[in-house]
Amino acid sequence: MKSGLMFVKLVNPCSGEGTIYLFNMCLQQLFEIKVFKEKHHSWFINQSVQSGGLLHFATPMDPLFLLLHYLRKADKEGKFQPLDQVVVDDMFPNCILLLKLPDLEKLLRHVTEEKEIDKKKYYKYSKEKTIKWLEKKVHQTVSALKTNNINVSARVQAATFFFGDPVSSDKEEDYIRYAHGLISDYIPKELSDDLSKYLKLPEPSASLPNPPSKVAAQRRKRAK
Repeated sequence: MKSGLMFVKLVNPCSGEGTIYLFNMCLQQLFEIKVFKEKHHSWFINQSVQSGGLLHFATPMDPLFLLLHYLRKADKEGKFQPLDQVVVDDMFPNCILLLKLPDLEKLLRHVTEEKEIDKKKYYKYSKEKTIKWLEKKVHQTVSALKTNNINVSARVQAATFFFGDPVSSDKEEDYIRYAHGLISDYIPKELSDDLSKYLKLPEPSASLPNPPSKVAAQRRKRAK
């Protein structure tokens, strides 16, 4: 805390389980913690060698992904509510730290409808706005992948088990599918499926061939 850094457990917006995040109270920024673990590695840090392959990365994260969890949950009541009544969690009480982050109102406009009564603002989750905001996130990710010359075709094929003709170069659909997968790590499956439909991504299962044993059985039937 003296350095302004604070590790807290908050709800994971994808799984709904508790996950450790890092707040920088001085910069007023949220970070997610990524763990890189290798069994037989050492690291050069400054002028020394540190044994052990475990390394933690703190990377900036958009707090709106975490706020979405509470906004969607509160939407079951179907009414506008003040934010301090929406972002409440007995299991993860440190969620109130999200309300202290800067430009919160600007962020919320991407995913909520807003009302102001007696100079107090009330919010209600908007699925339509959220899907459009997530679409922008996907395209921003696609742009970053291209800028950094990251090849995604092989990764998409491995992730979705595509078979058939090999992909000679990255296609736009590959980029979008891969970016959708990255964004899906921060949203629940239901929202991920809705986003996939909005992006008009084909179902991966449609490209799956019959298992070899099933193909052989079909050939035997035709031979008879």
